[in-house]
Order: sequence, then structure tokens, then C-alpha cells
Amino acid sequence: MYRYTYRFLITVILLAIASVAFNTPAAHADGGAPNLAYVAGAAGGVGVIDVAQQKVTNTIKVAGDPHMVALSQDGRFLYVTQPQLNKVSIIAAKTGEQVCSAPVPGAPTLLVFDPNVKSLYAGGPNSSTITVIDAEKCTIKRKIETAGPVYGLAYAAVGSAVSGKSGEQLWVSNEKSLSVYDDVSGQKLTNVSLPQGPRYLSIPPGFTVYATTSTNSIVAVDLATHKVSPLLSGGTYGPMDFDETTGEVYVPDSANNQLVVLNPVNAGFTIPKEPNHVLKLNVAPRSIAITNDGQLGFVALSNGNVAMYDIPGRQLAATIPTGGTPQFIITGLYPPNFGTTPAQASLFDKLGNILGYVIVIILLIVPFILFRRYTKVRSGATTKQPVEGQPEQNHEESSLAPPPDER
Repeated sequence: MYRYTYRFLITVILLAIASVAFNTPAAHADGGAPNLAYVAGAAGGVGVIDVAQQKVTNTIKVAGDPHMVALSQDGRFLYVTQPQLNKVSIIAAKTGEQVCSAPVPGAPTLLVFDPNVKSLYAGGPNSSTITVIDAEKCTIKRKIETAGPVYGLAYAAVGSAVSGKSGEQLWVSNEKSLSVYDDVSGQKLTNVSLPQGPRYLSIPPGFTVYATTSTNSIVAVDLATHKVSPLLSGGTYGPMDFDETTGEVYVPDSANNQLVVLNPVNAGFTIPKEPNHVLKLNVAPRSIAITNDGQLGFVALSNGNVAMYDIPGRQLAATIPTGGTPQFIITGLYPPNFGTTPAQASLFDKLGNILGYVIVIILLIVPFILFRRYTKVRSGATTKQPVEGQPEQNHEESSLAPPPDER
């Protein structure tokens, strides 16, 4: 019986630890969870595709030629660039209502969301300034002046990837180089020369930065040593995404109407032969999003459609009309039903954290109380048992029977 109780306690403790662990935000590919797909540039603004239904079920009205979108980790808020209006807006994904907006100079077409510091980084090729926006209040945290027009943005979690570093880095594509900044202070850390002209960036978990170039090529840059390695050429490459399950990188090639799938590049190993394979299309792809389970890929097409691919099967699963001119696509969770403003979301998060800690405490304390009661009961039962080999006495007779008559 003891071993069963012990196993029960261990199981409960592990469940408690797991409940805390699952509350910790995790980094995902740009695609996110496979519930909804948001298409910037669809007819009316941002088209919302329900993945299960394989059709556009809602349109979020966004003016100003929405060009790039990002999502909060819980799918609650949609972040959208509006280059014609020179601003970035935060929109409640559930209702489609605009929460707030921030002015961004230079017709911003690029956007990166860093959930760890709750910041949005916005910029574009018409300005050398990156605007850092508070992702909850739309206030301007700071502005980062770069070496020239901004062609690509990405952030790298280097705390667990590069020895001796902590925090995260913001990587920026300029005309002939990659600039690296501290994501909190905005301080410039280093500059990586890239004469080919870096453009779009993607940084999967690990040690490698992938960059498309203005000379129709793709290169890999080592996060630690900043060594540049050529991977592929011969196409016009757009915004990339990666498969979290395999590490493969998916690159739209609008010149050849195809998706190029790259083998992952690992530091310290020989550069693999590229590409791993290609997926042929009938029209030019603009952007790609891979769901974080590695099962589906969504491709924004120049003809006003989205192609849904079965990634393991390497085949087209569906074609979904969106209208408009799709520019960028991202997938994510169904938005929560409650908390459609940052203040409400913050309140719900606090209440959720408190409730989570209460559950953990209960899971940790109650089993020990039960265990102590169990051991007391077992200990009491053990003391009442007769010693082995000793005959039991009839206590009732010994206490009531008179002493024998010696006469």
C-alpha cells in the first residue's frame, strides 16, 4: 500500500509542475496554432480563414493597405501594419474592433512581435527608423536609427542559443548589411556585412539566421560567429516560415511559382545540399505560414487565393478564395471570448495566474495531508495487532472473573 501512495504523490507533484510549465510562454514558428489563418491584403482588409471549415468566415475591416500582421500568443490581439496611413494598429481578434494605434513613419510594411518584452518592432524600406511600440498600450517605447532603409526584421532568442549572452536580439536588414540590436535597450551590438543585399529574415530556434537577398539568393548566417554561407539562388524569394517539428524552412519563390523547402542548417556541421524539395504552384506565392504541429502550410497567392498544403503528404489540400491581393499570412488560436482590451486581458491573466497557483498549492498540500492521515491510521492499526506467536488473552474474562479459591 505504501508504494501505491508514494506513486500517487509523485504523480500529483509532476502534474502540479506541469501545470506551471504549461503557463510559461513558448516560442513558436510564425504560423502558430492551426485554428485560424489571417490574410493581410484580402478583400476588405484582413480575411479570417477557419481552418476546419476551409473558408473565409470573417473579414476584419482594416484601412491603409494592411501589409503584415502578427498575433499575441493567446490569439487575442492582431497587430497590423497600415503603410498608407503610416501607422500600426492593435485589433481585438474576436470582435475586429481597433484597440489603439501608433504612428510609424516611412510607410511600414514590416512587423515583429516579441512576446517576452511585449514590444512591436515596425519599419519599412521608405525609412531608416525602427519604431518600438508597447504591444499593450500603443505607446512609443523608443526609436532605433539604422544604417539605411529597413528591408527585413526578426528577433532571436539568444539566451539559450549563444554562450555568454542573455535576453534577445533584433536583427535588421539594411541595404548591404545585417545590423544586430539589443531588443530591450535598442543598443547596436554588431554589424554583419552582406554585399548581396539582405531582405527578408527568419530565425528558427537554434543558431541560424536565414536571409533572402536582392541578388535572388538565400544565405545562412551563424548566430554566434556571424559566418555567412550561401544556400540557394535563382529565385525571387519572399517572407519565410519554418516547421518547428523538422527545422525545415519554407520559402516562397514568386519567380518560379513554387515553394522551396530548405534543410535545416546546424552550426558546426557541413552545409546540407539545398533544397530538400520544392512544391510547385500555378501562380506566384507571396507568403507562407506553417502551423506549429507541422501538419499544414498556408500560402498567400497573388491571384487572391490561399493554398492549403498537407505538409507531411506534400500535396495541395484545398484552395481558399480570399479576394484582394494577399500580402502576408499567419495562423493562430481561436481568440478568447473574454478580454478584448489590453486592460481586460491583463486582469484575466492575473486572475488566471492566481487561480493556477492556488491549484498548484492545493495539489501539493492535500496529498500530504491525506498521506499523513493514512500513516497515522496505519500506525494505530499496527500497534493494536498482537505480537506474532503470543496468544491473545480474553480481556473481558480476565477483568471480570474472580480469583480462584485457594481453599
